[in-house]
Amino acid sequence: MREVFFLLFELLSALAKLARPGGSRTVIAENLLLKQQLIIHNRARHRAPNLTTRDRSVLGFLSLLLNPRRLARSAIIIRPSTLLRFHYALKKRKYRQLYSPRGGKKPGPKGPSNDVINAIVEMKQRNPRFGCPRIAQQINVAFGLDLDKDTVRRILAVHYKTGPGHHGPSWLTTIGHAKDSLWSVDLFRCESIVLKSHWVMVVMDQYTRRIIGFAVHAGNVDGQALCRMFNDATSGAGWPERISSDNDPLFQYRRWKANLRVLEIDEIKSLPHVPMSHPFVVRLIGSVRRELMDHTLLWTKSDLENKLQNYQRYYNEYRCHSSRDGATPVNSGSKRIAALNDYPWKKHCRGLFQLPVAA
Repeated sequence: MREVFFLLFELLSALAKLARPGGSRTVIAENLLLKQQLIIHNRARHRAPNLTTRDRSVLGFLSLLLNPRRLARSAIIIRPSTLLRFHYALKKRKYRQLYSPRGGKKPGPKGPSNDVINAIVEMKQRNPRFGCPRIAQQINVAFGLDLDKDTVRRILAVHYKTGPGHHGPSWLTTIGHAKDSLWSVDLFRCESIVLKSHWVMVVMDQYTRRIIGFAVHAGNVDGQALCRMFNDATSGAGWPERISSDNDPLFQYRRWKANLRVLEIDEIKSLPHVPMSHPFVVRLIGSVRRELMDHTLLWTKSDLENKLQNYQRYYNEYRCHSSRDGATPVNSGSKRIAALNDYPWKKHCRGLFQLPVAA
């Protein structure tokens, strides 16, 4: 009789819970919660249950429908820390959506404009051999900006793609070339298209990095030819107090030393077998080879002289130099700043180099 009375009491209690507002919802939620936990427990068997995203979502939602006492009695594998982590994740997601900028972009200063990006990409396309430092310097000089090499590198990594037509000068450029204080001095050799050797003397000012001049001699060089080349390279530029040369046997000729004494120029020799003691003119010769000689054909002595004169003008007046903080060796005074939305490209050395200028 007592058991029957107890079962009747439980039945009436269940009916009362179902009859009151929200009672059926609570009972259903409790049953679903228990069922979901049994599913997870059976899936785990002899190890700790591994909750998936779906499990966490279902358990979290059903927990919201139960009061704390019923939740504590019905929870088998759910711990308070589980609900706390779930609640913390929801808070982070809420505030991320509320306060993050629209479009998913991170807050901060805006990057370069599309005009700057287009100018950088076009300069790289027109001058494939330019590196990021050179492009940054030329863009800063042309447009009066303050870009660094890292910005240029990031822009090119995203917007510049090399193609089959960006591996050197075009055939038109190559054929066009085939048709037509303290100073430092050094010599290098060039080969014409018929493999005839030409010796080139280059003289530069170490302070300004300015090319004083080039001189070309076809065939072997002796003391007399060396003096004539030096006089031709420095014609109209005056004379320095000192001149630096390496230990090449060509600079040991008596005529060479006598010529310097007549001109009252003191000669400074670099350290033997140490190219770094004569760095500036060695670097200049490397630039001439990489930027000019490796991309053009030489026909005659006069053809070589014309190409070297054009390169000298470009190098002194337009080419930026890292050692001079992006300035050119010869400052042309007040240089007009180009507008990013309207600017032409000026060709140098018959199209080997192209730089933006003011319209």
